[in-house]
Amino acid sequence: MFTGIVSDLGAVRALEKKGDLRARIGTSYDVNGIDLGASIACDGVCLTVVSMGSDGGNWFDVEISAESVNLTNISGWDVGRTLNLERALRLGDELGGHIVSGHVDGVAEIINMTDEGDSTRFVFRAPKALAKFIAPKGSVALNGTSLTVNAVDGCDFGVNIIPHTKEVTTWGKSQVGDFVNLEIDTMARYVARLREFD
Repeated sequence: MFTGIVSDLGAVRALEKKGDLRARIGTSYDVNGIDLGASIACDGVCLTVVSMGSDGGNWFDVEISAESVNLTNISGWDVGRTLNLERALRLGDELGGHIVSGHVDGVAEIINMTDEGDSTRFVFRAPKALAKFIAPKGSVALNGTSLTVNAVDGCDFGVNIIPHTKEVTTWGKSQVGDFVNLEIDTMARYVARLREFD
């Protein structure tokens, strides 16, 4: 489990297709404190560390299944891409965002960006099947970042991203047309499921 509070900016150092996709991700995390098999959210996707090292800077390797590639924006990753990273939640950690599983539901597209003071209003288009789970003042995880929904219009929804978030995550480099990993709020998923039995 994660909180959607990004704690490092990593970079894709290598990609290798061997059955599954294997990625090497550079990080500022101390790899001596990462256990083999640990979970790290990479742009919101929970991935398992299969090896790590510190030659040429700290890095860890993950293996990514075809299903994860198909359901996320990982198919668009290339060497040099910057990623939002978050280590798994530990007992006693502050829950600063919301409960995030790292199981991405689909991909949303940035369709508009407008500066509002120092913040930026982003408008995203969600897949129709997921739009019903997104509500004003509810939470979503986008590229692993916990964000609050401001408004919803059909499949489109907006969030405001403050300067601090733009500085410490990849949001400062985002552009219209980018595809981002979308994880809907777990509570919304269960409420919708319960309503099926009304």
